Amino acid sequence: MAPSDDSDYDPGFDTSQPTIARVYDALLGGKDNFAADREGAALYLKYVPDAGRCAIENREALVRGVHYLVRTAGIDQFLDIGSGLPTQKNTHQAAQEINPDARAAYVDNDPIVLAHGRALLATNNSTIVVTADLREPQSILDNEEIKAHLDFSRPIALMVVGLHMHFHDDEKPDEWVRTLMDALAPGSYLFITDFVDTGEPLQKSMERAGLESLGNGWIRTPERIEQHFLGMPLVPPGLDFLARWYPEDPDADVPAADELAAYQRILMAGIAKKV
Repeated sequence: MAPSDDSDYDPGFDTSQPTIARVYDALLGGKDNFAADREGAALYLKYVPDAGRCAIENREALVRGVHYLVRTAGIDQFLDIGSGLPTQKNTHQAAQEINPDARAAYVDNDPIVLAHGRALLATNNSTIVVTADLREPQSILDNEEIKAHLDFSRPIALMVVGLHMHFHDDEKPDEWVRTLMDALAPGSYLFITDFVDTGEPLQKSMERAGLESLGNGWIRTPERIEQHFLGMPLVPPGLDFLARWYPEDPDADVPAADELAAYQRILMAGIAKKV
């Protein structure tokens, strides 16, 4: 936990620049963040006053997605990319509520996530935290800790939730995901949440906040987000706004999209299966 005076805190890491993990933690009301991260969170709140509620809804969607993957799809292994700081409730907690033997490997490019995560998960032998970057997917697959922890001969759920796929298209994020999915066994799943562009002003405000605070955060049309799933079939209800997305109950009585609050039309979620 960072003290109130960050100048007295020297964790051996550069805390002068915000990271998505710690900005997300600040938006969720966490304490594992520094002044630069709180300034980043303040920018989000400036442009999107309900950004904190967006973060909470994203976390709730993560739990619903994990519950579907464990209870309905029978998945017991998770590779969580861009996991951020351990926050209640996280992937392994949601999974182990249903299957105590479920295993999770958390991956983040923020070394502070590694330090905090290993301390907080020291007594959980079914969960590991490693430092790696989605932009270098082969380094994730080559990581000895991950290879020892997860059985790549059996289905794994690849999660890109909270990080979102809001990198610039010139960086070719689909190729990163393809490299990872190609290494996973048939029957594996891909779970993504992402910022969406359906032409609404608040969506553009979220993009502006991300670009100003973190240097990324480009929003995409639903059609472009679907391309991140690499042509794999989406499980019902497909790609939808978080408030309408209930994969364990795809026929749930949910509000129409135009009945949602503006902040509820910023994020979409979807899960696809590798066949």
